[in-house]
Amino acid sequence: MITKEEEQEILIKIGKRIRNLREERNISQFNLAYDADLSKNQIGRAERGENKLSIIAIIKIAKALEVEIDEILFKL
Repeated sequence: MITKEEEQEILIKIGKRIRNLREERNISQFNLAYDADLSKNQIGRAERGENKLSIIAIIKIAKALEVEIDEILFKL
């Protein structure tokens, strides 16, 4: 079992990874949201580690960023 603190730390790391990948590609939050079929608010909250992303949302984000899912989840 993981603690709430560990969970929050994971969410923050995933969010930072998404932001870094997005910025490396010079993609705005708006464009990433559009390409991933998510709202800009969802992208912003995800990047700040404020919400738990579904696996479907992670897949959409990975596809929009043209990376494999492991680039988001396992390269923290």
